[in-house]
Amino acid sequence: MIPAFMNWSSGKDACFALWTLQQQGLYDVRYLFTTLNAGFNRVSMHGVREALLDEQARQVNIPLKKAYLQEHASMEDYNAMMQAQMAAMVQEGIQHAVFGDIFLDDLRLYREAQLARIGMQAVFPIWKQDSRQLVLQMIQAGFKAVVVCANARYLDSSFAGRLVDEQFLADLPADVDPCGENGEFHTFVFDGPLFKAPVAFSPGETVERSYQPDGDTHPNWDSRFFFKELLPPE
Repeated sequence: MIPAFMNWSSGKDACFALWTLQQQGLYDVRYLFTTLNAGFNRVSMHGVREALLDEQARQVNIPLKKAYLQEHASMEDYNAMMQAQMAAMVQEGIQHAVFGDIFLDDLRLYREAQLARIGMQAVFPIWKQDSRQLVLQMIQAGFKAVVVCANARYLDSSFAGRLVDEQFLADLPADVDPCGENGEFHTFVFDGPLFKAPVAFSPGETVERSYQPDGDTHPNWDSRFFFKELLPPE
């Protein structure tokens, strides 16, 4: 089997991409790789606590590699960090990086170009699949995911903390992709066929956060989000 690592957000698309890859039997995923905010020890953009990420990886039973980015890090900082992390993977004989992207062509081209600089190749197990059908397949396969971040441009605060199920899909506005592929929402997967046991947590408060543009921020980037706090067991 071909050695690879999985770019792991803790969300449903990465989880389903990993499961899809395992069904194909061509790649040996040796690591999950996640970027966290160094100031808060949370998964970037998802806001999931590091303790829950660690438990998720333990239940999936694949070693977890983590990289920490300072808040307000520039794209140059991010790219330098990723280059260093990927170079270390190459030294271990891993030359394939797996992503859960579905249809963002610009993002795919960016990933492929960055990986090519260090001799790596990208793998996209669920690329160009119908996003609504993908979510239905995830639900039917037994994956359970909760919305941890809702983009205020598309969704109100009531969507934060909801279970991704058929009713959730029915309630999404027409302009929202069923997988949230345009950044409309992010999820945390806590159970499914990849898991030895469910990840235990309790729901906390819903918090609204706004991010002000800085020198590296595109003026059209979204800036208001509703985060659902997930609390590890005490």
